[in-house]
Amino acid sequence: MTMTLISPAFADGELIPETYTRMGENLMPALKWTGAPEGVKSFALIVEDPDAPRGVFRHCGVFNIPRDWSELPQSSDTAPGGGPSFCRNDFGNSRYDGPEPPKGHGPHRYRFCLAALEVPSLAVPAVAGIEAMWNMAQKHILSQATLTGTYEQA
Repeated sequence: MTMTLISPAFADGELIPETYTRMGENLMPALKWTGAPEGVKSFALIVEDPDAPRGVFRHCGVFNIPRDWSELPQSSDTAPGGGPSFCRNDFGNSRYDGPEPPKGHGPHRYRFCLAALEVPSLAVPAVAGIEAMWNMAQKHILSQATLTGTYEQA
């Protein structure tokens, strides 16, 4: 079975509602997944914008998501449900920060990538950024699922 990632807030390839952007309420959209492989011991998630002017911009990194979870709720908290940990994003915050592409830069894609890991936790320093966490996670991935939304600031 292939792992899939969905959100009730937007469909794959569709527009992310303003509520989930920095121009709106900056809430992290709810995410749900199915098809986690056998042997999964935890999950990690990143949200990144590959269309940013200076290269990939990372909006959110969540790790040590318990293996028995199959969703993350809509949230403005730094740690939804008190379980997983957030790492520092490219805005310098340890939380979700939604889309905020430059005005007139055209539509940007926002990739939500969920990884099922073969380890129960990642020992990521509190000051570590998303890239460091994701590089650590890459060594332990059993399966991955991606959901892509778009956003443009006219």
